[in-house]
Amino acid sequence: MDIITLNNENIEKEHICCLMSAKDSGYVNQKKSWLKDRMKEGLTFKKMDVRGKVFIEYVPLKNAWYPVDGDEYMFIDCLWVSGKYAGSGNSSILLDECIRDTKERGLKGLAILSSDKKKGYMADKKFLMHKGFIKCDEAEPYFELLYLPFEEDIAPPKFRDSVKNPKTGNDGFTLYYTSQCPFTLKYAPIIEEEAKRNNIPFNSIQIDTLEKAKNAKCPYTSYSVFYKDEFITHEILTIKAFNNLVDKYVNKK
Repeated sequence: MDIITLNNENIEKEHICCLMSAKDSGYVNQKKSWLKDRMKEGLTFKKMDVRGKVFIEYVPLKNAWYPVDGDEYMFIDCLWVSGKYAGSGNSSILLDECIRDTKERGLKGLAILSSDKKKGYMADKKFLMHKGFIKCDEAEPYFELLYLPFEEDIAPPKFRDSVKNPKTGNDGFTLYYTSQCPFTLKYAPIIEEEAKRNNIPFNSIQIDTLEKAKNAKCPYTSYSVFYKDEFITHEILTIKAFNNLVDKYVNKK
């Protein structure tokens, strides 16, 4: 399959591998707008020439919307291959393309967010370590930073202090999210409205600048939920899942 690189000329017509239905196209368009802005900062989105989930998204780490430092690295926002396209070497093809591009830009390695065990929305640690990635940092409760250096004796990237002992300073629930994922744009206001309807203390904070992302409370900036100062989850909540959290943390059931 051919590899397509998104740009300002083709992004509107290209499928960006999202599972959302046509009725939710507005959220996909917001994601595309976010991508356009990030492309000005060096972000690259490459996909196989199919309507499926076969793509890689990466950006120089200095401009990555994650609380990670390491200016000599490229950061992989997302590497997603699934469905009938999985298990056929497509992940390796996309990763190799990212490595080639990163070296051409003069950067010294790759970095990516993963987890101690396989979790939704997180990069597959087993695959990455098979490809030579090394764990270089961690943050509670399960986040891990992996890197692939191209040279010896290069300092590894690291999480910022903001994720080591996060404090929201808020009562009740706090949701942090960005426009990087269409699903967060859809479900963040739904959960906020559910909390409001039931008089549950709730703070919804959209991370909308690089500076805010670099100083985020959680390594996974696309979506993270806290109760007071306790991190709860990075996985997008349905109304049912949120109400289960309300029972656990507020109603103490």
